[in-house]
Amino acid sequence: QVQLVESGGGLVQAGGSLRLSCAASGGTWRGAAVGWFRQAPGKEREFVAGISGGGGVTEYTNSVKGRFTISRDGASNTVYLQMNSLKPEDTAVYYCAGRQGTLVEARAQKYTYWGQGTQVTVVS
Repeated sequence: QVQLVESGGGLVQAGGSLRLSCAASGGTWRGAAVGWFRQAPGKEREFVAGISGGGGVTEYTNSVKGRFTISRDGASNTVYLQMNSLKPEDTAVYYCAGRQGTLVEARAQKYTYWGQGTQVTVVS
């Protein structure tokens, strides 16, 4: 059973940067697509970014394009989300998720494994 643990969240001023990490244990997700989602208070969970099983394809929601970068390190079983030029509207709990497939999916129900989430708070 794959377990995912996120880290790297915190409090940052607008315009600042954070790097989130998602480490897999209890198995490998080499070859599995991974997504980052976020959920702000009172809002539905939304897709932020995804990376294919091979790492060659990435997708982003429009609001983070050009600011966020998703990447993966197969050797360490870790997926990263580099977040630059952060805005207050990026404030949310961020979750990483893994799915049993190589293609990126924006729909949360397509993902099998979920981390516990890490809080990102951006203040102006």
